[in-house]
Amino acid sequence: MRNREQIYGQEAAGLLRNITVYHCIRRDQLLRLYPGKEGVIENLLRYLVKQQRIFYNTDRDCYGDVPDCREDRELTAALWVLLDFIEKVEYHSPDNMPAKLVFFADGEVYEVVYVGPGKEALLQHALVAEDDSGRRLVIIEEEDQMQHLHIPHIAAYCMVDDQGCVQYFRKEEPCGQSHPLAADREHFE
Repeated sequence: MRNREQIYGQEAAGLLRNITVYHCIRRDQLLRLYPGKEGVIENLLRYLVKQQRIFYNTDRDCYGDVPDCREDRELTAALWVLLDFIEKVEYHSPDNMPAKLVFFADGEVYEVVYVGPGKEALLQHALVAEDDSGRRLVIIEEEDQMQHLHIPHIAAYCMVDDQGCVQYFRKEEPCGQSHPLAADREHFE
């Protein structure tokens, strides 16, 4: 007979890894990282909190690797984008500036970049200087930010609301108009 470690060890290790590398993740995001295993994940989260291997922030409904974890709003938005692709994701990890995170899906590399208002020139300079073959999903806060960004390898622009709903756009050149896209990866190719 298999013990708990043998049955749930992979999920527990994955949870610990994700909470450790992202530092603070909302409960609903953690559950979506493991589609179809929500009950198992809920039980493991309670167990890991009880063991004080992770910590739960009741005010923000998030789990962290330290008791007073603080949610990174930009990384949280990037995680929502990642979760739209989670069924096809082979690997994901936070990244250093300029990308918030990177993931591999269907043999392709994707960078999720967050561009706050007024940061367009800075991020554009950083991304143009990078010689990278990955595709970029660029999170913006306002649709008109697209007009100020001319970054190579953009698969789509995204806007993420507080509930985690992601809206995708593609900028049409040369007129610069934007068009909403579905969340399916096929629309980015």
